[in-house]
Formats: sequence, structure tokens, C-alpha cells
Amino acid sequence: MNDYVIFTDTGCDILPDILDEWNVKLIDLLFRDTATDQIYTQRDMPTDVFYQKMKEGASFRTSAANMEDFSNAFVPYLEKGTDILYVGFTSGQSGTVNTAAIVARELEEQYPERKVTVIDTLCSSAGLGLMVYFAKERRDAGDSLDEVEAYIRERIPYLCHWFTVDDLQYLARSGRCSKAAAFMGSVLNIKPILHVDEEGKIVPLYKVRGRKKSINTVAEGYVELAQDPKGTFFICNSDCREDAKMLDDLIFQKTGVRAKIITDIGPVIGSHCGPGTLAVFFVSKKR
Repeated sequence: MNDYVIFTDTGCDILPDILDEWNVKLIDLLFRDTATDQIYTQRDMPTDVFYQKMKEGASFRTSAANMEDFSNAFVPYLEKGTDILYVGFTSGQSGTVNTAAIVARELEEQYPERKVTVIDTLCSSAGLGLMVYFAKERRDAGDSLDEVEAYIRERIPYLCHWFTVDDLQYLARSGRCSKAAAFMGSVLNIKPILHVDEEGKIVPLYKVRGRKKSINTVAEGYVELAQDPKGTFFICNSDCREDAKMLDDLIFQKTGVRAKIITDIGPVIGSHCGPGTLAVFFVSKKR
């Protein structure tokens, strides 16, 4: 019987019900409506409502989990004699995993017979979700905590995030691109192709014109870069489910394989990218 439990956070963009099925525990990250200063967890606001508010002009900011959040989540398991493996949101976009590492060191001093392992996956959204999926698959196959940790760390340099956004204005609001670039992109119908680099940060790859071209480029990137084009990949979207289906269809036409999961980008990630973001996540030849 496994003597450890897997944790992740809402930066993974996997629904809580699915995480429950995977027997993975969830740390809730917070987001705040800047107009009302009201704070929410992802469970408090349906994704469709969240994106409708953004389209109407609402602006949101996110907060990293604090030490108390992690301690309250971890301690009950440690007291039962269960070790912990936390598969976390990239340090390149959030301080959450660094907070978890501080808590882990303190708890290992309090519970010297227990292990609290924190992995900075350098992944976000369903890229983190895919890492969590790999971890639970290895756990279910009987791997120890140390074996799962090694397996995940070996894949960090190869977990590819390829995505496009439909409107640069949302990235400009969150400081991910300049307002001038967002304005020119809108005028010229520029759709950037971006990825998450070796430091876990969002960086641009290409600029293409038109939404259809950007979706095709993302599909082509998967086919070109995937270690195994017939392997496991996830797709996620922010309020553009038809585009997600189109991307899945394009990849299926090229490979004969469909996404293991097509999921929504939740409010924590969506606060920064806005509606119209479309992404594919897979094990690649390089990030």
C-alpha cells in the first residue's frame, strides 16, 4: 500500500472532480476582483461566469498560497504517518512552490520520520496537470515517492507548452506584454505563438496572422516536437471550446490520436491570459 499522498494546486487547470478520481489533493490558489477587492477560490466562481466578467471589463489579480495553507493541508497526513509529494506550479510565474518548500523544511523538522517532497515543475496550466497525471500513473503502478519524484524531474526539461492567445489586451493588463504591442497586434490581427521556457516563464516564439493560422501552427508544433506524436497530450482553453475541438481534430488528422483531456483554463491562470487562449501540452524533444 502506498504510504504517500500527492498534492498539487489550482495552477494545474484540472477540475477538482478529476483530481478526486486521481486521488490527488488540491491546494486552492486565490484570485481577487480588483474593483470589489473580493477574494475567491476557483471553486467559488464558475469558469463561464469568470470569463464573462473579464469580457465586460473586470480585472483580476492572483495570490500565491501562504504558509498556513500548506501547513493546514499537510499536517493531518503527516500525523497519520503519510509522506507528501507536492507537484507544484512553476516558480517562474508564482511564489507558491517556494512557500511550499519553506513549509516542507519546517515540517520535516517537526516530523523527522516523515518526508515532504516539493517539486517545482516549471510548468503551468494543464502542463502542470500533465505532470500530475504522470505522477498519479506512476503511483498507481506501484512506484515509491522517490521513484515518482525522479520520474517527474526527468521530464521537466521536456514538458512542452505551446499556446496562442486571441487578444493581447489581456496579457497587457497583467503585464505579460506591452500595451503598444497589444494595440498593434489588434490592428494587424497578430496572433502570437508562445511557450513556457526552461525557467518556467512565458516567452514568445512566433507571430502569425489570423486565428485559424495560429491554431494550425500550434498543431504543427505538436507533430514536429512531440517525442511520441501518438503519446499522451492535454489541451486546454479559456472560453474557446470550439477552437479546442478544432485543435484536437487537427492533431488527430495528423497522428490518429486525440487529447487525453480537454480542459478549461481556470480563473487563476485565466486572470493573466484572458479568454481566447488555446494550448497543447506534451512531452517534447525539447522545451
